[in-house]
Amino acid sequence: MKKKLLLIATAALLSLPSIPSALAQHVYIQVEPPHIRVEHPGHRPHPGWYWRAGYYRWDGHAHVWMPGEWIEPPHPHAIWVDGRWHHEHGGWYWEEGHWR
Repeated sequence: MKKKLLLIATAALLSLPSIPSALAQHVYIQVEPPHIRVEHPGHRPHPGWYWRAGYYRWDGHAHVWMPGEWIEPPHPHAIWVDGRWHHEHGGWYWEEGHWR
């Protein structure tokens, strides 16, 4: 019986990462992010790489600048979509960048 419960619990925990991101809750903050800094990425280090623009992340107390960087796509036709801050419900939340 214990073995069966352990297997069920393990299966339930393994299925958690498959929950669609659309169901994820946003964490709202009341402090508007600063204007984005102008960056000069320089030359592309390898053909096909994308520039992931710098952004401000919230560390729990203040916005902290995360500088941009060149990133390698996961497959040849992937396109990088930068993250961005959204304002709604009287607060701000961050939408992570992702590959499309």
